Amino acid sequence: MTTTSRVPAPQGGGISEKTFFGHPRGLATLFLTEMWERFSFYGMRALLPLYLISGGPEAAAGSQGHGLAMNGSTTLAITSLYMAMVYLPCMAGGWLADRLWGPRRTVVVAGCVIITGHLLLAVPGLPPFFGGLALVAVGSGLLKPNVSTLVGHLYEGPDDPRRDGGFTVFYMGINLGALLAPLVIGTIGQQYSWHLGFALAAAGMALGLAQFVLGTRHLRGPHDIVPRALERGVPASLARRCALWSVVVVLCYAALVLSGHYTLKWALVPLALAGVAIPVGVLVRILRDRELDAAERSRMGSYVWLFAAAAVFWMVYDQGASTMAVFGANSTDGRLFGLAFPSSWLQSANPVFIMLLGPLFAWGWLHLARRGREPTTTVKFALGLGLVGVSFLVLVAPMAMAGEGAKVSPLWLVSIYLIQTVGELCLSPVGLSVTTRMAPLKYASQTMGIWFLAVTAGDSVASLLVLSGVDLGTTAVVAAEGCLAVLAGAALFLRRARVDSWRRTTP
Repeated sequence: MTTTSRVPAPQGGGISEKTFFGHPRGLATLFLTEMWERFSFYGMRALLPLYLISGGPEAAAGSQGHGLAMNGSTTLAITSLYMAMVYLPCMAGGWLADRLWGPRRTVVVAGCVIITGHLLLAVPGLPPFFGGLALVAVGSGLLKPNVSTLVGHLYEGPDDPRRDGGFTVFYMGINLGALLAPLVIGTIGQQYSWHLGFALAAAGMALGLAQFVLGTRHLRGPHDIVPRALERGVPASLARRCALWSVVVVLCYAALVLSGHYTLKWALVPLALAGVAIPVGVLVRILRDRELDAAERSRMGSYVWLFAAAAVFWMVYDQGASTMAVFGANSTDGRLFGLAFPSSWLQSANPVFIMLLGPLFAWGWLHLARRGREPTTTVKFALGLGLVGVSFLVLVAPMAMAGEGAKVSPLWLVSIYLIQTVGELCLSPVGLSVTTRMAPLKYASQTMGIWFLAVTAGDSVASLLVLSGVDLGTTAVVAAEGCLAVLAGAALFLRRARVDSWRRTTP
């Protein structure tokens, strides 16, 4: 909705301009960009595990064929690894915007990469599938931090009273796309054609990119400025290094293929190890930076606890798109209250609950803060961890009921997604906020990427577990993961006085 209203100018006066629900008109452009990008991403995410397992011995009876016929373990490993790789390039996306292209151009490049990836997924065959998966992951990682940066540029500094509300509207766009994607792309892909579903994801991203390009005239701030441009000759040098390492990797894998030793693990294991090693390496590098003062080192020491807690949380939570999705396809009744629906629709439960509960949580934290009773960040993290652990302990019940081949009610999974969403609202919204407050000034521009690396680490650990032979789809493993998360939450709660000591070193 576009209206005309008075918007404060930096000089304190007012100007008449069209607004989007009282916010700068550019917010509509970024809202729709993120909505369509999330539509394409969550649509493909809903189809991914089902497409991987389709046609194989562990696929649901009577399900659509023409998939990749992989077993359950490989499906869970690839899905977890894909989720990890989506967030790994976020720091690279921020770096490219800061040093080479600027935020707007980086978003355009990322959108083109995502579209290309979805189009490759729409082509039958294993090589285009993995190529498309890689491009979607890289493009999503490049786009995500820069769209958020552009939202911040719409407002007149951090004290603009509309700023928090603007990010709330933007967040609703994310969840609107996530809500619609399984209903549209999931239905068409799961019931008619996998590749048509992937093509629809490409169309969604194309719509988002087209309206972004047309709407960039409404953006404000330095969206085309490169804050710290690389020195002349550096881009060419980096390109040569990347090309050299690419050639080395290609030659190594060609040797494996020609010698007959290549298996899928040769591709998955190095990526999963990198997904753990890179986040750990980034944190160690920051902790060992001698340019940091004592207060900054103290805050980062506390942050490591929260980072580790977030990694455990995402390791369990993101299995909603792998372990729970496969269980939903194979072991839940596809009817509810007489209405038949594809299992991919269950992926819409989380965004529905976020849109319903998000405003209540925002109001609740504010209400408690006014009374001086708001939980600390550490307590919120511990509560989120405990809840995601409880959700997996609840999952044990329907898994046991379905052990004899019976179909359980989909309300089991809906209730589990509800518990996980409450946990997410306790942990995720405050995660980036506390990261920006605790990160040293030297690394201020990298804070968003640092937070997303917790997702990468957690999902990479899940993938490594599968690749090492652990079956995440068994009742015993699900129960063990649930207990681990609950115990980790309890440990963090008991350690809260030490972790919260960072507040004493924050000005």
